[in-house]
Amino acid sequence: MIGEQSDGWSFAAARVAARFGACEVRGAPGVEHAGGGRGTLCGMAARCLTCHLHPFEPDALRSCRRCRQAAKDAPTEPCVRERLHERVEAAAAGRIRGELLAALRRGAAVRSWINGPSADLAGFHARLDELTDGAGPAAKAFAAAATAGLAVVEDGR
Repeated sequence: MIGEQSDGWSFAAARVAARFGACEVRGAPGVEHAGGGRGTLCGMAARCLTCHLHPFEPDALRSCRRCRQAAKDAPTEPCVRERLHERVEAAAAGRIRGELLAALRRGAAVRSWINGPSADLAGFHARLDELTDGAGPAAKAFAAAATAGLAVVEDGR
């Protein structure tokens, strides 16, 4: 983890509460549980659950009391800036890498970050045909792997 920066912003202060998926026990609707790796935080086995496509909300009236407390007691997790920083830190050294790492350490906003097939990201999201500077290296980067990540980071500089 990266320590506190000179302007007071730090990865440690920006950590976020742990998030869990919402699920219900089959045959017992109305109470939502926090889904963990092998079941719920309160101990229900995964084979007994129906999972939902929304996150568990600990403060919701319909949330399981034991799951609510376990979710609130769970350790915090890295924010999106810290996760992206770790990913970029592992990349090859270069000017842009250094600038991006510095921006993330200052608390720059990560407006979006998507991962997926390189060809799809290059064609639809990266808009390589619209780039006026760096289109060649960007195209090479997208061609280098089957999957890629594409982030929009706004630093205001």
